[in-house]
Order: sequence, then structure tokens, then C-alpha cells
Amino acid sequence: MRRHPAALLPLAIAALSAPGLAHAAEGQGDWIVDARLRYEFVDQAGFANEADALTLRTRLGYETPAWNGFKALVEGENVTALSDRYNSTTNGQTTYPTVLDPETTELNRAQVSWTGARANVVVGRQRIVLGNARFVGNVGFRQNEQTFDAVKATFKVNPTTSVSWIYVDRVRRILGDDSPQGEWDSDSHLVQMETKTPAGQLTAYGYLLDFETAPLQSSATWGARLTGSRPLASGPSVTWEVEYARQGDYGSNPADFDLDYLALSAGLKKDARYVSVGLERLDGNGVRGFGTPLATLHAFNGWADLFLATPANGLTDLNLKAGTTVPVGARKLKLAAAIHDFSDADGGLDYGSEIDASATLPLTPKLSFEMKAARFNGDTPAFADRTKVWVTLELKL
Repeated sequence: MRRHPAALLPLAIAALSAPGLAHAAEGQGDWIVDARLRYEFVDQAGFANEADALTLRTRLGYETPAWNGFKALVEGENVTALSDRYNSTTNGQTTYPTVLDPETTELNRAQVSWTGARANVVVGRQRIVLGNARFVGNVGFRQNEQTFDAVKATFKVNPTTSVSWIYVDRVRRILGDDSPQGEWDSDSHLVQMETKTPAGQLTAYGYLLDFETAPLQSSATWGARLTGSRPLASGPSVTWEVEYARQGDYGSNPADFDLDYLALSAGLKKDARYVSVGLERLDGNGVRGFGTPLATLHAFNGWADLFLATPANGLTDLNLKAGTTVPVGARKLKLAAAIHDFSDADGGLDYGSEIDASATLPLTPKLSFEMKAARFNGDTPAFADRTKVWVTLELKL
């Protein structure tokens, strides 16, 4: 019989207890006020109508002050569609292109945390982002955040090395409670080790995903990622990223497969300016592609979101990315752009190409404005041409 995460709290704390606990409440706690108004436009080949989604996401919550290392946090979330000329997957507007921002009101987070001298434990509904969110993230770009009913324990082995274990009991996905795929029952274990090496930050991980309500998404993935930088005599720093993972069937998945993942990137960076060239390859066996069902997918393989699921023949993403900041009075305008060329895992079938660009400007310390666009040109009927534009105003108190 599986235990609910809350039942594991005393065991987790006892196992990770360490000296140095705080003995008094610190501060007065923190209120959480977060509002994001966003317009999203989608013009997609094959649809007579263009999507015009105007949505408002609001989060309200409170985190208590620390007492003997303990804190509690509760946060509610509401997404309201001010214009519903789009297919949210639950609103019935199927003549419009999809925008994955359904209306919802839900308990976003409800957690208890404990922090000791060398350990941290979080139990309950929580936000989890591991590494660069390629495999596990909160999908923070979408209005309805992905959260997890889970136990997360992190132990600091020494000043440069930490180990984390996470048990996921349920995944609260971005599709919301009205979707049959809005929530996954889970019996998943995530383990991760991070350490500093002379070559950069090394992360080794094992993600054992088992979903009773989505068995085909179950898998076991083992891999490692190395990221680093080194200054050059001329001023900028050279940057690099190398990652490899192997994925196979696991748990309730009836399939039999072994698939590879490879990511390589090299670039130059100076202050807020950067440029990089990268290659990401997700294997496919003709039946299924390498899966990352818990990832923050919008951040990878182009902002047009063509490849939220890896094609059966896999995916190769060859990309060039650049960014800088430009002074605008006392503020700094952040600019970013990317070019992608997509093909299957072996490079024999072209899927298409994409151009992305964004501009972000802080209006005040708590209010920011962003414009963002993506244009995908497909080379096969399976991946239709589309243009997406976002205009966002976000307030965080």
C-alpha cells in the first residue's frame, strides 16, 4: 500500500535531522500576490479562425515565518478567460487553434517545509523545478502552473555537493481539473545529485516515472548533464553544455523500448550579452519518441510548441540563440532571439524551421511588460505553418 506524502513527513525529518535548527520565529511571513494578464494570438494553417486568447492569471497565498525550521505555505490560483476565441482543450472551441490556458480555480500549492543545517524537506502540493526543467518543471510559461503532490528531501553532503530524492504521488497538470488528463496518479521516484567539478556543474539523475492514469507516459530515465564557463583573455567567457540520457520502459508501461537523448551547446557570453549554437537530439523508434512528460516544454524546441510530444521518428533541433540588454532610460530592455532547424532523429526528414524573438522591459520593480513572437514554417503536412504572438503584463508583489 502506498503512503500519502503527508504520512512520510515525520520519517523524512527524522532521517535527515541535523544540528543547527532555528529556535524562534523569524520575520512576519510573506504574502504572495502574483497577477499576469496575457494576450496570445495564433494563426495556424488548417484553421479558418485565428485564436485570440486574453486571459488573466491570479495567485494569492501566504507563507508563514519560520519556527524551529518549519514553514507552511498555501496558495490559490485562478485563470479567467476575458476572451475565449481559442481552444483551451476544455471549452469546446475546436474551430480555433489551441492555446493551453484553460479557465480554472484551484489550490495551487499547500505545503509544509523544514530546513536544517544540511537538509531541507518539503511535503505537500508544491512547485518542483529540477535543473534546467528539461525533464521536470512547473511549466511556468502557461497560466495554470504544473504542481506536484510530493515529498522532496534535499541533503547537502558537503559545500559543493547535494543529493535530492522526490516521491511524486500526483501531478497537477496545466490542463486543469475539467480535463481527463488534468491530473495523473503517480508512483514516481526522482533522484538527483549535483556537484561542482573543475569542468563545471555536474548533475546526475534518475527519473523513475510510473503513472497509473497515463501508463504510456511511464519510463525510467538515467542521465548526466555538465554545464560550465571559462573567461577568455579577450573579455568574454566561453560556455558549454553537454547532456546524455538513456530511457526505457518502466512501471505500468506495456511497451518495450530503449531511447537516447543528447544535448550539446557552446557559446560566448559577456555581461548580459550571449550567443550560442546548440544541438538537441531525442531518439525515436518509429513507434514512440523519447518522452519528457513532466518538462517545462515551452522552453525547448521552439516557442511555437510544435514538439510538446516527441515525434515517433524522434527529433533533432539545431539552433542558434542570442540575447542582450539595451538601456531604456533607467531601465534595461532584455532582447532574445533564436533560430531552429528541425528534422527527425537521423536527420533524413525535415520537419521545418522556426524563428523566435522576445523583448522584456521592467516598468517598475514589481511590474514587467513582454512582447514575444514565434514563426514556424513546416516542411511536411504533419507540422502545419503557424505564427504566435504574446503580449504580457505581469505584477509580482
